[in-house]
Amino acid sequence: MSATVLMIRRDDADAPVDVAVETLEDSALPDGAVTIDVTHSSINYKDALVLAGRPGLVREHPHVPGIDLAGTVRACDDAKFAPGDEVLVTGCWLGERHWGGMTTRARVPSAWVVARPSGMDAHRAMALGTAGFTAQLSVDALVHGGVRPGDGPVLVTGATGGVGSIAVMLLSRAGHEVEAATGSSGDPEVETLLTALGAARTVTREDVSGAAGRALATARWAGVIDVAGGATLAGALAQTRPGGVVAACGLADDTALATTVMPFIIRGVTLTGIDSVLHPVELRPAVWERLHGAVDADLLARVTTTIALAEVPARATQLLERGVRGRTVIDTNA
Repeated sequence: MSATVLMIRRDDADAPVDVAVETLEDSALPDGAVTIDVTHSSINYKDALVLAGRPGLVREHPHVPGIDLAGTVRACDDAKFAPGDEVLVTGCWLGERHWGGMTTRARVPSAWVVARPSGMDAHRAMALGTAGFTAQLSVDALVHGGVRPGDGPVLVTGATGGVGSIAVMLLSRAGHEVEAATGSSGDPEVETLLTALGAARTVTREDVSGAAGRALATARWAGVIDVAGGATLAGALAQTRPGGVVAACGLADDTALATTVMPFIIRGVTLTGIDSVLHPVELRPAVWERLHGAVDADLLARVTTTIALAEVPARATQLLERGVRGRTVIDTNA
């Protein structure tokens, strides 16, 4: 048996990466108890970094990227799953330290594999993917921190991206007043999209990051889901209401955070980190069930594009240049 894979090759750490669709025998797949016939994957910001050859993410080459995959079990050595079971894998260093989901066949440890919720096909699983999983964990963090509908607006940064667009849907459906921050605020097409997803209003990226140099600014938001880091996160912290919760789940702007302790000791703001990579596997099925039940299929379709493996490199470049809205699903057999 053979697999079609998107392979990254690099001769040395200073050389550029070569990316190509290749055919490999199953014997070349990495070790793992579960062999999965992969029908769909997705492309995320981290995948785009890997495809661009950014250091620190991939330890060994050649490598197959893709931090998400969905498909059916072909074989399982430890009987945890049976052939034909519909499954998905996200996080767990998939696509980083272990060959990822941009392939028609994968082999992974059984501890990483999650049974898909009833009624969730592989395409929907990947339209949600790590982005949706992260958005759900972020919403859960706000709920755990005591942010309730009616407490005040909740800000979502990067609202046209994968995590942001799904977070807007989840928060709106839960009854929150959502303010969506985007670099494209004022664009009628973007405004229409975010309104359809459930945003009460949009704000500019500068509305948020402009307060980054201040210890405190006008208190605006009861909660924040931030995908950006850097000045955006610092500005959001300075403008969060007393007792508010800020969930930090991304670094699209910067990994650095220049702020003060004032939001924490004057307003009692909580900053909580969201880790979708190593979230306990035993807790994942319940997260996926909540996510599956909360996201409207028509709205998700509106922010989802489907491409083939051969189209991934160009899409990755667009993603790094902020030229992609919503989610991109990869049909690995197209």
